[in-house]
Amino acid sequence: MCGFVGIINKDGSIVNSDILRSMASVIHYRGPDEEGSFVDGPVGFYHKRLSIIDLSTGRQPMTFNDCTIVYNGEIYNYIELRVDLIKRGHQFVTTSDTEVILHMYNEYGDDFVNDLNGMFAFIIYDKHRKRLLIARDHFGIKPLYLYQDERKIVFGSEIKALLSHPDILAEPDRKSINQYMTFQFVLGEETMFRNILKVLPGHYMALDLASGKLIRTKYWEPDFKIDRNHTEEYFIVRLGEILDQTISQQLRSDVPLGSYLSGGIDSSLITILASSKYGQQFKSFAGAFNEGPEFNEMEYAREAAKASNSQLYEVYPSEDEFIDLLPKLIWHLDEPVAGPGVFPQYIVSKLASEHVKVVLGGQGGDEIFGGYARYLVAYLEQALKGAIFENNEEKEHIVSLHSILPNLPFLRNYTPMMKGFWESDVFEPMDKRYFRLINRMSISESFLTREFKKEYREDEMFEDFSIFFNHTDTLSYYNKMTHFDMVASLPGLLQVEDRVSMAVSIESRVPLLDRRIVDLISHMPAGMKFKGGEMKYLLKRTIKDIIPKKIMNRKDKMGFPVPLHLWARNNTNDFILDTLLSKNARERNIISPKCVEKLIKSEQPFGRGLWGILCLELWFQQFIDK
Repeated sequence: MCGFVGIINKDGSIVNSDILRSMASVIHYRGPDEEGSFVDGPVGFYHKRLSIIDLSTGRQPMTFNDCTIVYNGEIYNYIELRVDLIKRGHQFVTTSDTEVILHMYNEYGDDFVNDLNGMFAFIIYDKHRKRLLIARDHFGIKPLYLYQDERKIVFGSEIKALLSHPDILAEPDRKSINQYMTFQFVLGEETMFRNILKVLPGHYMALDLASGKLIRTKYWEPDFKIDRNHTEEYFIVRLGEILDQTISQQLRSDVPLGSYLSGGIDSSLITILASSKYGQQFKSFAGAFNEGPEFNEMEYAREAAKASNSQLYEVYPSEDEFIDLLPKLIWHLDEPVAGPGVFPQYIVSKLASEHVKVVLGGQGGDEIFGGYARYLVAYLEQALKGAIFENNEEKEHIVSLHSILPNLPFLRNYTPMMKGFWESDVFEPMDKRYFRLINRMSISESFLTREFKKEYREDEMFEDFSIFFNHTDTLSYYNKMTHFDMVASLPGLLQVEDRVSMAVSIESRVPLLDRRIVDLISHMPAGMKFKGGEMKYLLKRTIKDIIPKKIMNRKDKMGFPVPLHLWARNNTNDFILDTLLSKNARERNIISPKCVEKLIKSEQPFGRGLWGILCLELWFQQFIDK
């Protein structure tokens, strides 16, 4: 796991190596083990390495046959690819996955990206063909950003590295801020910084240095070509096989390895499977809060640790740590995304870094297997609508009112969500209803200034959302919801996963985000995946003999909740007031100063309104004001 920067001067001038070094130094924590640079006229790279595989000879930038690469990530099937390349006559001088990528490019051209199973962001400079290949993994596990003007293109593993280039200014992008207020993440390739873009997940780009032409290619995305030739039992067996294979591959490491363990189904599964294969005492890491049982699922983490025979390390983050760390975390994130869970995730990552260098986690399970309560809320409304009007928007009956009843107790803790959802516009089309379920603007609207709301266009936000939601391959509400969450919201969660681990110089792996798993699940009939409205139905069937029943039968899904609403009325109150009522915050004309106290007092348990506005202001302070 690493970090890198790159500069391509369109005018042919030689890249300034001092600027490269300065940019890379900002993200030194991503790769404190080794560093290296490469400059060939108008093309320059600088790499910071965190050594995980082939500790002695895997240095970067790496060159083979006039092709030079800078790369961040892990290719889990690199051994299998290497064996095939050797059969084709290739000779290797290292045992690294980096060299495998270079040989794959030389053997197969750009399309080799389709054969990679892993997490990656890389740039290959082909000196002979005077071109670059820039690629990012299927899900966006590893980050890559770019800036472009008339004279140059600048790349970096983090935005802050780009901002350290003397010609690149930190300017807020208004539309992206509106998207953040709506979703608490930014859709597509845009970022909250004007003129700075993401390289999209599942895409590669070819840059011709002679013409300056940049061609984007989407090489993968989830599709819903339904396989009706196989039974539920087939999918269960096949999923079990892939899980076994991916865990074996993701345990490949030349440094100590452990897991994040929350006590939920996903992290418990990863820990139990990994521990059974590791061959020595496996270490797992968990966090909780002492503010009450609703913020503490340690009993389940201990249950999973016992079942996996792993050594569990526990940590209990405090309110004072939250106050001290939040501005630093916003800096590490580059952009404010997701929820307050980023704080305890960082604390657990810091604990893990004291014992291991690689950590496996359960990220992605909710999006792939349908683990969010909002899917159940959405289908409860669909079942009511179908029962009343005797119709079905999806053209097939996935959930009926009768079949969904046994699973409704899972919604016991989601009363505020349901109240807001059914407040108005009941039985509108699916896209508008799901937009309402995930739209967070309504939570914060009453605390924003008239000037901000005047420039906010909900119809524009809905239009942007619809592009991702109304996937052409499927009529299924369930598939539309999970597709949106996989391609639009999951990258934001993965941004958090990357930054909190890299901030403490450890590598985070996410075994459930294996392309083979997503392809298998995407091709299943929706009614088979979400039978009776049961969340994670197929995954539960697959692992029912692996996970302790105490965890499997939970109906109190937490998701690492933070007691922010309690802290906001204690010591954190002064921190919030100082942040939101500062001179710069007032002049921004986003948050109404007279409503700040009301915002603090009205914050609900597990709410996101106060969190969203607080993080936005801290982002302005960390990046724009400075």
